[in-house]
Amino acid sequence: MHRIACPHCGLRDEAEFCYRGDATLARPAPDAGIDAFVAYVYDRDNPRGWHLEWWHHVQGCRRVLKVRRDTLTHEIAWVGTPAEAPP
Repeated sequence: MHRIACPHCGLRDEAEFCYRGDATLARPAPDAGIDAFVAYVYDRDNPRGWHLEWWHHVQGCRRVLKVRRDTLTHEIAWVGTPAEAPP
């Protein structure tokens, strides 16, 4: 089980969180066309190694966090707010 250090609540078990997706994707411009939006919603990579993700603390402060996690080892290197960038 992961232990995620919520910046608001402290160290918590993964069971309190819900994975929300890839935090590196950028939403297409409003005039980008339907193909760009279809790709944004449905096309996903399956990266190996370090990855920036969204996690929602549903059983705690209910805030969304950015988490830098290794998808092979599940090691968590950094947790921050949506406005923060990893070091």
